[in-house]
Amino acid sequence: MGMQTDILASQPRTSTGQMTAQNTGNLGRVRVKAIYIISDTNAGSVVFRDGGSGGAVRATINTLASSSSPTYLILPGEGILFETNVHATLTDVVSVVVFYG
Repeated sequence: MGMQTDILASQPRTSTGQMTAQNTGNLGRVRVKAIYIISDTNAGSVVFRDGGSGGAVRATINTLASSSSPTYLILPGEGILFETNVHATLTDVVSVVVFYG
């Protein structure tokens, strides 16, 4: 049997910054398992970094120009490991939520 972990959802992030837990505080060391993005009317992107705004890029997700078609990605395997924290840079994106364990 594979690895079993509880999956939690971050608070929706509406501007560039650290992803935070539903209750309080920045996410620390986590594995992001899925990503939910609500696009703006322009094509945009979300850049995920490990270790703050200057940290290593772990993923760049480009979005379509559509405020009515969210992007939902289930990541393969055990997801993406963020050793320090999860920082998201939003460009023409209304909000982003990560599901992590």
